[in-house]
Amino acid sequence: MATQIQQAERFLALHHQPQPLLLPNPWDIGSAKLLAWLGFSALATTSSGFAATVGQLDGKVTRDEAITHAAAVVRATDLPVSADLENGFSHTAAGVAETMELAAIAGLAGCSVEDFTGRDDDPIYDKSLAAERIAAAAEVAASGPIRLVLTARAENYLHGRPDLADTIARLQAYQEAGADVLYAPGLRDLADIRQVVSSVDLPVNVLALPGGPPISELAAAGVRRVSVGGSFAFAALGAVVQAATELREQGTYGYGSLAAVGRAASLEAFK
Repeated sequence: MATQIQQAERFLALHHQPQPLLLPNPWDIGSAKLLAWLGFSALATTSSGFAATVGQLDGKVTRDEAITHAAAVVRATDLPVSADLENGFSHTAAGVAETMELAAIAGLAGCSVEDFTGRDDDPIYDKSLAAERIAAAAEVAASGPIRLVLTARAENYLHGRPDLADTIARLQAYQEAGADVLYAPGLRDLADIRQVVSSVDLPVNVLALPGGPPISELAAAGVRRVSVGGSFAFAALGAVVQAATELREQGTYGYGSLAAVGRAASLEAFK
């Protein structure tokens, strides 16, 4: 437990360094070991990336599966690990609190809870209920011997609601509810990101997206953390698709050079 307490403290401190924390998202034990070997300071699970490893779409894994996976990633390296816990796997504040308790038992340094309902017809929780859910998570995060780092996510931009004012209002409500880090995945415009950062008092995470600002500009805007979501996992799957297509359709082995890079890295990372 002492080690877990230290990991959580270390993870929180990484949000207050001169440069943004680059937080890659492994999707299995091997990718976690590889990313640690590459020199990153902390890791975070990805719900979509993990779901892909079991042949499921994002949102289809169970709470038990997600917690078991997160615990495996924790054991894979000596880095602090935060878990993507989707909507806390519950529509109720009490259910979210139970999920947070399981996160602490799993050895995590932190976790994220989002305001996506999982429903296409009504994708975002009412703001008051969403804040209540974050408050329940924050109470658990702060009540035990391990002070879990809680990231509160406003999901508007990922679900067809690009409303900056509402997103900021939600993040402010989650700040008041006790979150430690704020995150609105899907933002690409630097001016919007600057406005989010200037509207809250907590560290802000930005999702690295194609067409989005580079790390240097995010740093200048005051962003404290940058994560990649499932993009590394799907980049790996994309490499498999390209290699398999080449083999099947062309009968050639051009993917061998990329495979050699991966093999050489694994020989070092998996020692």
